Amino acid sequence: MKPTFFITGTDTGVGKTVLTVLLAQFLREQGVKVAALKPVCSGGRDDAVALHAALDGKLTLDEINPWHFRAPIAPAYAAKLENKKLKLSAVRAHISVWQKNSDVTLVEGAGGLLSPLGEDFDSRDLIVALCATPIIVAQNRLGAVNHILLTLAALPKNLRARAKVVLMSPARPDFATATNTKLLVQFFPPEQIFELPRFGKFFLSAKVFKQPRLKRTLSALVAA
Repeated sequence: MKPTFFITGTDTGVGKTVLTVLLAQFLREQGVKVAALKPVCSGGRDDAVALHAALDGKLTLDEINPWHFRAPIAPAYAAKLENKKLKLSAVRAHISVWQKNSDVTLVEGAGGLLSPLGEDFDSRDLIVALCATPIIVAQNRLGAVNHILLTLAALPKNLRARAKVVLMSPARPDFATATNTKLLVQFFPPEQIFELPRFGKFFLSAKVFKQPRLKRTLSALVAA
């Protein structure tokens, strides 16, 4: 089976889109045929627009993000406000098209792992349905370890064993920023934990990819 990675997070605004953009651009630079999708979103399509740019228009905006709802709340409830229904089977079917036609598929979730996406399903259900490798993104600050461990505990055992964790440097590091990884390795394999510096929402790929350490980290994230 061609690899599928599902980028989820401990919360909204933790850096899922930044990581998905970096992975998409890195894979394209390596000559890999990659699809980067954010199938469901609410409150705006900025994340999907960023993925569209990262793919250099190889997928249309509606192929990347076929379901978008206006209210800036959990997608399941935002859809209900518009009298729309969204089922797991429809989302899975859309993603499966790109799984077949791509070497690697990146799927970005909306909000945290258990944030409701549609009728009786969330990102965890979608990860299971896609047999995807979870990548959990968290802001590297006080409280991150608790949020990461709760997210890992919510995953089925087989997916938890394959999961990878990415700690994104926050705008304002605190004392925990330098110690979270040391604490987390007591509970989770160190080779599955990664740290990335802060890039902000806007960054130049040509500049950031000059960092060999970044390339090594991204390569390890998408390794089998």
